[in-house]
Amino acid sequence: MFGRLGWMEILVIVILLIVLFGHSKIPTMMKNLANGINIFKKEMKTTDKSVSKKSAPKKSKPVAKKK
Repeated sequence: MFGRLGWMEILVIVILLIVLFGHSKIPTMMKNLANGINIFKKEMKTTDKSVSKKSAPKKSKPVAKKK
């Protein structure tokens, strides 16, 4: 239902954005959105690195059985 947007639907969305927010606010909103996405990607990379370090198997010494 929402997977395919035609050019008419995209045009209507753009016109609504311009009417609601004005032409001066849209570049600021897009810049903030891009900054948020970049921060999210950076945090995902650092989280992946820290998770892989924590989940690496530790080498343990074999324990000798006492008799």
